[in-house]
Amino acid sequence: MKKPTVILEACPEYDVAKIREIVRRGLETLDLRPHGKTLIKPNCVAAGKHFPHAYTRPEFLEGVLQALQERAEPGAVESWTLGERCGITVPTRFSYSQAGYLPMLERVGVRPSYFDEETQVEIPMYHQSRLRDSMFFPEPIATADFFVNCPKFKAHPWTTVTFSLKNYIGIQDDRHRLIDHDHKLDEKVADLQYAIQPQFICIDAITAGEGRMLTPIPFDLGLVIMGDNQVAFDAVCCHIIGLDPLSVPHIRMSHERGFGPVRLEDIDIVGSISLEEAKARAEGFRVGLIRVEDYFQGTNIKAYAGPPPGGKDDDYCWGGCPGSIEEAIEILRMFDQQTDEKMPRIHVVFGAYEGEIDAKPDETVVFIGDCATWTGKLHGEGVEIESLYQDRSTLDPHTATADDVFMKIASVTWRFVGHKPGEVVRLAGCPVSVAENVLALVNLGKLNNPYFDFEQSIPFTSSYFSWKTHAALNRLKGKVYQRSGPTKRGESRPSQNLPPAGHPTPLEQEDADAAK
Repeated sequence: MKKPTVILEACPEYDVAKIREIVRRGLETLDLRPHGKTLIKPNCVAAGKHFPHAYTRPEFLEGVLQALQERAEPGAVESWTLGERCGITVPTRFSYSQAGYLPMLERVGVRPSYFDEETQVEIPMYHQSRLRDSMFFPEPIATADFFVNCPKFKAHPWTTVTFSLKNYIGIQDDRHRLIDHDHKLDEKVADLQYAIQPQFICIDAITAGEGRMLTPIPFDLGLVIMGDNQVAFDAVCCHIIGLDPLSVPHIRMSHERGFGPVRLEDIDIVGSISLEEAKARAEGFRVGLIRVEDYFQGTNIKAYAGPPPGGKDDDYCWGGCPGSIEEAIEILRMFDQQTDEKMPRIHVVFGAYEGEIDAKPDETVVFIGDCATWTGKLHGEGVEIESLYQDRSTLDPHTATADDVFMKIASVTWRFVGHKPGEVVRLAGCPVSVAENVLALVNLGKLNNPYFDFEQSIPFTSSYFSWKTHAALNRLKGKVYQRSGPTKRGESRPSQNLPPAGHPTPLEQEDADAAK
């Protein structure tokens, strides 16, 4: 079988013409031409003045789109679409606007798609290690013929890194995205790969983001990286920052399931710069995997984390509430520079924690998440926090719901009405979102609320009502349906590029070898 190819190209700045030239050469090297319904998926988890390095830049996308259009045969492309679901609770329309996508898309003649407004399509899952028997995706994902993944090169506090594979978390709407977005997040990302595979990957690594994913620290990497296989692509990106790709669970799982190789000798690495040169550029790049207890050391927030439900293999909820509060505090620090000075001494508790909580009488203790449990004494009184966790087998994607941002603002604000220092607070949810953690910290610390930013409140509210209106109209126009035709591994459309039927995955081969 032909080796996957990863192309490394130097690109020092966001020059549309330069990016177009680089990407056109990459498409030629990979012998790729767009066709049919062509869908491009950026990373636009958040954008605007508070999130300047969180998203795939519009200049980058414009160069990519121009190159794709130049490579397309006349009449071969039925439609051009750029689709994404940004971070939950925020309308994708708002993030597109903040990112500067809309005028760029108009220039190149590409339709914007907001995945939180589209008809949702049920796709069955058949692989043995699946979390769900089916998952829901927006219609453009389910019907795409040529799929282009354009992520941002970033660290991540839940999954170590977010390159190509992790960018798939944005191919679900809020209701379905939150299901399994907990200590099973890496497994969820691996499951998402069965919906569709990209023919072309092109990551914005000109200014990378280290440390975090919503408020990353800018890192001048000066690269455009392209490829035709997600696992191989992410493996090379890991090597660039000195990380073993098999240490990143969603990359390892996707590799074990046959989606691509991770060994460098199984990947063709080409381009204007070598892997060693790329590594030199990335020296010192920091990933985002830090336990919550360590993250808040030296601040007025003291964190305690016990294991989530899940048994001996899950000693920490990397995909849920702890990472959410880490992102939340960084958002507040950017919005209010006095956040750490204003914040009173508080204690936050996650999972089944069994140790002591050394809170003084005037220090609030917040138990965060449905799985938080604890028994002991606080301020001289006995306290018993019982689990509210519902086993994932009870969660039905067909009836899943999600609160929007205004409902979250109302519920969290109401929870802190009359709150006094020293009280015990319970925040329910699985997970408790970044938005809810932001709102909780705002109330506890009397901080400036980013949701009440006057400069952005009017466009945000306008986008919110447009979102709700268009989503309602789309629900009226078409029912949620199940994709017709075979969807078992190896039987789906050629554009899916799933692991071939009958070909053992690396994990299956290891089992077979062990049996011998």
